Amino acid sequence: MTVPERRPAPTPRELRYDVVLAAAIVVGTLLSSVLYRIAGFWSDPAPGWATIPLAIGLAVPLVWRRRFPAAVAIVVSAAFVLGQVFHVPEALVGNIALFIAFYSVGAWDPHRVRAHVVRLAITAVMVVWLFVAIYLGSLEVADTDASTGLGFTPYVALTLIQVLTNVLYFGGAYYYGERAWASALERVALAERTAELELERERVAEQAVALDRVRIARELHDSVAHHVSVMGVQAGAARSTLATDPQATTEALLHVESAARSAIEELHGLLRTLRDPDAPADAQPASTLGVAALPRLVQESLEAGLPTELDVVGDPRPLPPALSLNLYRIAQEALTNARKHAGPDAEAEVRLRYLPDAIELEVANSGTVRTLRQPGGLGQLGMRERVATAGGTLEVGPRSRGGYLVRARLPLPASA
Repeated sequence: MTVPERRPAPTPRELRYDVVLAAAIVVGTLLSSVLYRIAGFWSDPAPGWATIPLAIGLAVPLVWRRRFPAAVAIVVSAAFVLGQVFHVPEALVGNIALFIAFYSVGAWDPHRVRAHVVRLAITAVMVVWLFVAIYLGSLEVADTDASTGLGFTPYVALTLIQVLTNVLYFGGAYYYGERAWASALERVALAERTAELELERERVAEQAVALDRVRIARELHDSVAHHVSVMGVQAGAARSTLATDPQATTEALLHVESAARSAIEELHGLLRTLRDPDAPADAQPASTLGVAALPRLVQESLEAGLPTELDVVGDPRPLPPALSLNLYRIAQEALTNARKHAGPDAEAEVRLRYLPDAIELEVANSGTVRTLRQPGGLGQLGMRERVATAGGTLEVGPRSRGGYLVRARLPLPASA
């Protein structure tokens, strides 16, 4: 997951929260100043009206803390220091405002180098100012501060506490600002990845639907076109012999009836597959067909008027059902095309070769070259899709010695 370089701009809701925060800082500063004044925080406190500019300097810049965090941090830091220098009796809400401004630089400034430089500069100024204050204070108590016997005077102990407090204060603001920035970037990256996954899911769903449509169209074409082609040839033969040879007409009509039954059976098998909700996504309709049905296919082609022979080379062995069905459909489509385009005197040969790591199917016919110059249609497209699905190769085209050849070579899985 790629992390973006900057976080999104603040939302209107976040900006409204900053206005509420600034108002709360103003009220808190005024109330805190009254309580500190009553408690006698400074022996020589600034006039009461001085709290108002301090409250404004601490609170108002926070309205823009998400849009201009570096400038806001500098202004708030200056207001805080001036309040301490002029003895404005307030030390609680001012620290909170300074922490928020310092934190906002790390959490919101898109220029990371500037964010580091500004925070380090503010920290350095605060440290220098702290040590100057410590030095001036040590001059005032040098003669009156007695040792506790542990190597520390009360003033030195108080000084160490102040140093430790400031280290934790600025270190914590720095750390939490960095974590807020990193978390914001991670959320942006996660949102982008979620959107990408959702888009990818929609694309996968669309591709699945498209693949199903292609598969159904291929099965309908391969199963129905073959039988309809046989029915057309036999119906033409029956028409031509109706008046002269009733016996031949009867045989042709019987072939038409048989082809119609076969087409209906394959259509029913296809519909059952489509209606079965538990069928796997890659299930092949009419999966009972395969290379074992090639002799019947060759016989149907012979009866349809195309002399066809079947030759099996190698030792037959069991094949995966989907692979076997693809081979059958390729042979079926090739013979259908031969009946349609190879001419009345053509002959066909189906050769099935069992190789060590593949199986090869050849369907060749002796049709004339003129009748074979047909552009590839849906049948050839279906054959190419079947071969590509199995990871094989397909050769389709005229032979040098005449006729047409379809050769499909499909790899065999190791289990076969």
